[in-house]
Amino acid sequence: MAKYKITKTDEYYTYELPAHNECKLTRLHDPADVEGGKLILSRSHFLPAGGGTDFSTNAAESIYYVAKGKLLFKGEDGQETLLEEGDSVHIAANSPKCVTNVGVETAIMLVILLPAQ
Repeated sequence: MAKYKITKTDEYYTYELPAHNECKLTRLHDPADVEGGKLILSRSHFLPAGGGTDFSTNAAESIYYVAKGKLLFKGEDGQETLLEEGDSVHIAANSPKCVTNVGVETAIMLVILLPAQ
């Protein structure tokens, strides 16, 4: 039995979440594949001119990686930081934050979630 699982692009699936606007959210694997959901990997496409998230929290620890475009990240301290291609941010569980596409093209962000165990 193989100790890996390949997921082809036609096997990805989209989903919706509250507080996400003008975006397409895609799971890149079945969360159950990683020890029953210990890690979740997603890709988010945020449309230009305002696609993003509302200021909200997530019970999971998160890592955001900007694969394409420009996103404005705002943390619970109110500080805003421009994230560009190749930038990443680590977010503790239950920390308020938001991201907004401030570029002229669709922004693509990889999202790694580590749910509380």
